[in-house]
Amino acid sequence: MSDFEGLKIGYAFCGSFCTFRKSIEELKKLAENGAKITPIMSFVAFDTNTRFGKAEDIRKEIEDICGNKIINSIEGAEPIGPKNMFDVLVVSPCTGNTIAKLAAGIIDTPVTMAVKSHIRNMKPVVLAIATNDALAGAAKNIGMLHNYRNFFFVPYGQDDYMGKPNSLVSDFTKIPETILRALGGKQIQPILL
Repeated sequence: MSDFEGLKIGYAFCGSFCTFRKSIEELKKLAENGAKITPIMSFVAFDTNTRFGKAEDIRKEIEDICGNKIINSIEGAEPIGPKNMFDVLVVSPCTGNTIAKLAAGIIDTPVTMAVKSHIRNMKPVVLAIATNDALAGAAKNIGMLHNYRNFFFVPYGQDDYMGKPNSLVSDFTKIPETILRALGGKQIQPILL
């Protein structure tokens, strides 16, 4: 039996479109290993067509993988905590914008509401960051979340230190291992790649 068999996972997407494919590949692995996954998308992730794909096609692929409809509204995300819907909530990719909102307690997207609602049950939130300003404006917010209870980070590193010296992106292949460690209350190590 897989470590993920029957595990209830909320899996949220924010608008780092260039990392969607990597995140979706990990989503597939979790589903193939028996996880029960409910997808969640920020307003931007749900509605925006980009050079990385049409929003409608991406939504369909995610719903097909999960076998569940995407939660894409604040009202839809609010019951997550009261209904105790998930064992763990993954935000992948987690943008600098969402990181800032979580650090400041701003709840104005389906993803931030999902995190707020889920964390009231003292269960883990796994963040797979992808932001071009992680070593600049977002650094203090990442640091704050590292000090908050029940937030766990997928290991990350500079993805293009010459072209984008402030950018950090998680190693999405480490999402499953990060989930398992987080469920035991431990941060996967090393965090920095």
